[in-house]
Amino acid sequence: EALYADLGHFGRKPIVLAWLAIVFPCLLLNYAGQGAYVLAKGGTVGHPFFEMNEGWALVPMVVLATAATVIASQAVISGAYSLTRQAVQLNMLPRLEILHTSEKQSGQVYMPRVNVVMLLVVGFGESSKLASAYGISVTGNMLVTTTLLFIVMTRIWRWNIWPAVALTVVFALIDIGFFASNIVKVFEGGWASLAVAFAIILGMWTWVRGSRYLFDKTRRNEIPLDFLAANLLKKKPQLVSGTAVFLTSDPLSAPTALMHSLKHYKVLHEKNVILSVVTAPQPVVPDSERVKLETVNELFMRVTLTFGYMEQPNIPRALAICRKQGWKFDIMTTSFFLSRRSLKASPNSGMPIWQDRLFIGLAKTAADATEYFQIPTGRVVEIGTQVAI
Repeated sequence: EALYADLGHFGRKPIVLAWLAIVFPCLLLNYAGQGAYVLAKGGTVGHPFFEMNEGWALVPMVVLATAATVIASQAVISGAYSLTRQAVQLNMLPRLEILHTSEKQSGQVYMPRVNVVMLLVVGFGESSKLASAYGISVTGNMLVTTTLLFIVMTRIWRWNIWPAVALTVVFALIDIGFFASNIVKVFEGGWASLAVAFAIILGMWTWVRGSRYLFDKTRRNEIPLDFLAANLLKKKPQLVSGTAVFLTSDPLSAPTALMHSLKHYKVLHEKNVILSVVTAPQPVVPDSERVKLETVNELFMRVTLTFGYMEQPNIPRALAICRKQGWKFDIMTTSFFLSRRSLKASPNSGMPIWQDRLFIGLAKTAADATEYFQIPTGRVVEIGTQVAI
C-alpha cells in the first residue's frame, strides 16, 4: 500500500517493477514461512518472525526490521504528501503550502501542515495501541482499494459488469474478513483511525459542497464576459498600457476583480486576459495541451491553463508557452489581478450553519494564491470582496 501511495513520487514503472521483482516474492516467503512456523509449533507462538531467528540471526533481523520500519514510515509519509497534493489539485481540499525538496523530481514535496497532523501518532503512547490503529487503517484501505478497483474496471477499462462483480466479490470477501477481525480493536486505539478518516471525509465533503455553493452564488451576481466585453468595446474607458491578467474559476463571467477595477479605478488595460486554471483527470499534461487561447475581441482574451493532478501549477511558465500561439507574454508589463473573498456565515446558504463555519475555517487555512500559482508577488494586485455563504 505504501508503494502505491508513492505513485506520485516515482511513477508507475518503478512501482510495478519493485512490487513484482522484490516486494511481492519477499512478502510471500515471509508470511508463508511464519505461517509454517506457527503450524509447526501448534499455534503457541508470540512473535514468529523473531522466534524463527534465534541465536546469531536475531540481532541482524532486529536491525533489518528496524530499517524496514524506517523505510516504510518514510514511504507512508511521502504517500500522505502526494495524496494530499492530488486532493488539492482536484479541489477536494483548500490550497495547502507545498514545498519542493528536489530540483529534478517535481513529485518530491513536503507539506508542513500534513506533517503536523501526522504528529498525532505521538499521542498513542504505546505501540500496541498504534498497532490497533494501523490494523484498521490497512484493512480499511484494502477494502476501499477493492471498491475503487471495481469502479476502474467498469468505468475506465469498460469491463462487463458481471466479471467485474465476480472479481470484486473475491477480493471483498477477503478484505471484509480482515477488516472485521481488526474492528474489535476499536477501543484499544483503533478508534483513532476511524476518527481521522471521519474528519478527513467531513472536511473534504464540506470543502467540495461549500465551493459549489460559493461558485453558484457568485455566478448569479456576475455579468457575462462576452456582454461586458462588447459594451466596453463600444464605449471604451480610459485605456492604460500593459496587460492585465484576471484569475477566475469561471471564464464565461466577468471576474469580480475586473468589475471592481472598473468601478474604482475607471480604467482598463490595453490587453485583458481572463485566465482560468483547470486540473485534468491525468497525472501530467504535455506542454502541447497546456494552453488554450480564445480571442473575445480586441480588448479581451480567454486563456485556459491545464495541469495534471500531480503537477504544481506555475502560471508564468505556462503563459510563456503562449508565445508559440501568437501572444507575446511579457511578465514585466503584466499585472495579475486576484479576488480575495472575505466569507461570512449565512443561515440561507443551503448548508447548516456549523458547516458554513467549517467551510470558512478551511478557506482561511488556504495557502496564498500568489505563492500557490508561483506568480511574482511584485506583479500581483489583490482586490477584496465580502460574500455571505
